This record gives sequence, C-alpha cells and structure tokens, in this order.
Amino acid sequence: MKTGLAETLERIASLIEERKRADPSKSYVARLLSEGEDAVLKKIGEEATETVLAAKSADRLHLVREIADLWFHCMILLARHGLGPGDVLAELHRREGISGLDEKAARKHDQRSGE
Repeated sequence: MKTGLAETLERIASLIEERKRADPSKSYVARLLSEGEDAVLKKIGEEATETVLAAKSADRLHLVREIADLWFHCMILLARHGLGPGDVLAELHRREGISGLDEKAARKHDQRSGE
C-alpha cells in the first residue's frame, strides 16, 4: 500500500492540472477554480469540518472518505498556486526526524526574523 503513494498523488495532480483548463460546465475542478480562491478555501474549510465530524463519529470508513475529500481539495489549492504534492512531500521529508516542538519553534523564530 505504501509503495506508489507519491505516484498516485502525482497522477491526481496531473489530472487536476488537465482539468484546470477544462470547460467549467463539464469539470468540477475547473468550475471550482473559476469561482476564485475564496471558493476553494471555503470548500477546504467545509471538508476539514466534515473530517472532524467523521472522526468524532468513530466511523473509520467515513473518516477515510472525508480525509480523501480534504486532500483532494488541498491538491486543487496547491495547483492553483503552481504547487503539487511533491512540494508537500519535500517539506515532510525535511521535517522527518525533527521534533514537532522544535520544528514549530523554528518556524516561529523564522517568522519573527522576517524570513
């Protein structure tokens, strides 16, 4: 299951890239993007809320499906900004082996330093 995860994400990202240029009346991705960034952000907020509710329900399948929706919409947002799953995976790789507390403290320091 673990092998091919990055490839699956890249295939989905490629599909999103194709659909960005599609007719909004025939493509959900194109329609959502044509509505502007606020529409994409609102959808991510909705999906995040649904993810929280699914987790509270203790229905594992529902939780997995809602997280899939959330990831998909996050990938649409990444594509809108010219980014993809490889960018997120690279950041996760950079953080691997770093304490979450240390990483968070470093981000706060970077923000204060204006970096």
